[in-house]
Amino acid sequence: MTFIGLDPGASGGIGVISPHGTYAEKMPDTEKDILNFLESITRAEVGESHIVIEIVHSMPRQGVASSFKFGMSYGALRMAAIACGAKVSHVAPQKWQKELQCLSRGDKNVTKRRAQELFPELKITHATADGILLAEYARRTHK
Repeated sequence: MTFIGLDPGASGGIGVISPHGTYAEKMPDTEKDILNFLESITRAEVGESHIVIEIVHSMPRQGVASSFKFGMSYGALRMAAIACGAKVSHVAPQKWQKELQCLSRGDKNVTKRRAQELFPELKITHATADGILLAEYARRTHK
């Protein structure tokens, strides 16, 4: 089973936990690049893939244009995940952070530190921390 975590947004990332390895990467630049990346993972792995996407919404004082762009990014991730034929689920930040004992309250250093604790072999950045933690959440809660 392969677990893939997707953290939406321009500074988001992708985390992968599979029988062939664990890694985290910054989110690809375009929708096509995201789809190609997810397809390459889901095709290369043996067995099913489970993709978990963090639920997002607009934030207070966030401009209309940036809220729209954020929503478009989230929708593109959902469609790319569905197009890959993987099982797709969504999780609120509070839920996965509570499960992994890293309630951040918006402080990215908290999730970066927790990701580095759980995956000391990886180079964790602010962009990749949530993606790998989402993949770990999917792995831990998989039934």
